[in-house]
Amino acid sequence: MALGALLAFAAALAAFALVTRDDGSPTPAAAAVPRARPGAPTPERIVALQAAVRADGRRADRWTQLAGAYLQRVRETGDTALYGRADEALRRALRLRPGDPGALTQRGALALARHDFRAGLLDARRARRVAPEVTKPFGVLVDALVELGRYREAGRALQAMVDRRPDLASYARVSYFRELHGDLDGAVGAMRLAASAGGEAPEHVSWSQSLLGGLELQRGRPLAAGRAFRAALARTPGYPPAQAGLARVDAAAGRLPAAIRRLEDVVERLPLPEHVVALGEAQLAAGRAQTGRRTLQLVGAQRRPLARAGVDTDVELALFEAEHGSARRALTLARRAWAAAPGVRSADALGRALTRAGRPAEGLRSARRALRLGSRDAAFLLHGGLAARAAGRSALARRWLAGAAGRRGALGPLQARVARRALGGLR
Repeated sequence: MALGALLAFAAALAAFALVTRDDGSPTPAAAAVPRARPGAPTPERIVALQAAVRADGRRADRWTQLAGAYLQRVRETGDTALYGRADEALRRALRLRPGDPGALTQRGALALARHDFRAGLLDARRARRVAPEVTKPFGVLVDALVELGRYREAGRALQAMVDRRPDLASYARVSYFRELHGDLDGAVGAMRLAASAGGEAPEHVSWSQSLLGGLELQRGRPLAAGRAFRAALARTPGYPPAQAGLARVDAAAGRLPAAIRRLEDVVERLPLPEHVVALGEAQLAAGRAQTGRRTLQLVGAQRRPLARAGVDTDVELALFEAEHGSARRALTLARRAWAAAPGVRSADALGRALTRAGRPAEGLRSARRALRLGSRDAAFLLHGGLAARAAGRSALARRWLAGAAGRRGALGPLQARVARRALGGLR
């Protein structure tokens, strides 16, 4: 599961059913405010909540719910400018009720969406102290601990979360935790439970099904992945994460033109950097070098709105620079990412950047950190294998590269080609 996927997922889950403690009763004006229909689309929920806070701005819970709806809308549209609106709504909530556990939980989720894991951890712990009987802060707590590399603590918190409430939010995190530890079968089982549990927003289930499809690709099962992605599309027609997943299925089957067409549609509708990179790399793999390079040049433009919204993209940008840009820039970004959050993702990025910078022995040490939990992530294995090959560790390189190349669809078409060629060069 990609980090952006997980944290966007976490932020949206925190948007619903937050614990709030508002001791006042609604005023007559507030009571007259129309509510959004159950299961209403997010824009309708936002309009209703905006009307509610205009009618009575003294309810902290309404400001918190509005912030959560803004975060959900970011997931649906990629409009990260809404992070600023969510931030302002939470400021208002916390001015009205300092220490409110619902607002703290939502602010922690916003911090995670911006990849500020230390701030998210602080807010989750504050919310837990104020409301130890409530489950919602556990999601933010677990996610922050995982990304900060505190896996034992995260495991304990996750078990407490599952014990309290086995639902979509907890099962999805169990799935990610198992994936990090190399238990892909267990990760798939937990994500199936998450999807079957249902969510408080219809899109949550489609997101779970899309994550399930990604796990099936990691297992080298593109047919099963395709079924999961199509199930997501049946629930949410045109859903971009599922369409991007089906593009990977197409690429795994050698249908690169079809994959490119799908990704072009995804980028047109939701131009996130991860989708732009996927499109550019698919074009390169198809021999459309000039078009692919032009597409990849758009990544910088797509990251600027993220930076303006306060989103830390050091890990993702370090990997992009290592593959398609400046090795020196990649190393600077990766070191900064590791200092901020010393988890397996930043270790992977640092290892890849060190190898590209001509320092494979150090790159191999970082790759070992990335794989220390037993992860079978194909990208981690590819980066580790390239570091081991450059460091003269042929047997280790062969084992890791074979793990990366041996599962259809686990890598994008360009990276799969890199893995096959590197493995072939060792024979």
